Amino acid sequence: MKIYVSVDMEGITGLADETHVNSSKHNYERGRQIMTDEANYVIQSAFDHGAKEVIVNDSHSKMNNLLIERLHPETQLITGDVKPYSMVQGLDDSFYGAMFVGYHARASKKGVMSHTMIFGVREIYINDTAVGELGFNAYVAGYHGIPVLMVAGDDQAAMEAEALIPNITTAVVKETISRSVVKSLTPVKAGELLIEKTALAIKNRENVMPLTPPDRPLMAIEFANYGQAEWAALMPGTEHLENTTIVRYQARDILEAYRAMLVMTELAMRTTFC
Repeated sequence: MKIYVSVDMEGITGLADETHVNSSKHNYERGRQIMTDEANYVIQSAFDHGAKEVIVNDSHSKMNNLLIERLHPETQLITGDVKPYSMVQGLDDSFYGAMFVGYHARASKKGVMSHTMIFGVREIYINDTAVGELGFNAYVAGYHGIPVLMVAGDDQAAMEAEALIPNITTAVVKETISRSVVKSLTPVKAGELLIEKTALAIKNRENVMPLTPPDRPLMAIEFANYGQAEWAALMPGTEHLENTTIVRYQARDILEAYRAMLVMTELAMRTTFC
């Protein structure tokens, strides 16, 4: 049994604001230690409940946050940037299931540090379904026939996961008070919860179906301002809807849509505000 674990940072226990997740800020080193410990709870529980191999993908910012020297020794870590498939790099049809740890709510929604990929995105749609990082990543897993067994993060991420994926196991390690204030479990209590929920998620696997993406998905990204949409629309094959900040892309499959999203958001970040 192979388990895939994608680890973001905004949904990790006790992390409440930018100082915990930005490598230039004073709380970041504490944040990455808690992040690494949190990954280890999930990894150890997966091994304890039948996994023979666990692949972990560092999925936050420059994707080099997890402390490999502190990870479970039997884990393999995908780390660094640029990854062709970003938060789901290395995920394929050989896995028993995927788990998303440290995840957060999508852009424009309540939730600690809520966003989708960049802070210039208001919404991403696959056909008529609004998705954040969680949903888009789950679609990629579904393309490979892999169910997302567990999402761990704040309460709003859990609600988003439960709305998308029936019977998914969620582990709520903190509750949102505002976008930069949480009521959090301690790392020890969060660890106990993650061990329990990981075991439950593996046991519950037969009750969770992959989130199957549509064939030839139409992706639309609504940006925060017009300049970002202009930059994103420089990518060949896009359509900028006139007098809106929405840019659409007709993809052959969800993998192409995902890579198009990465390019479009990278271009959008070139926008200046002065």
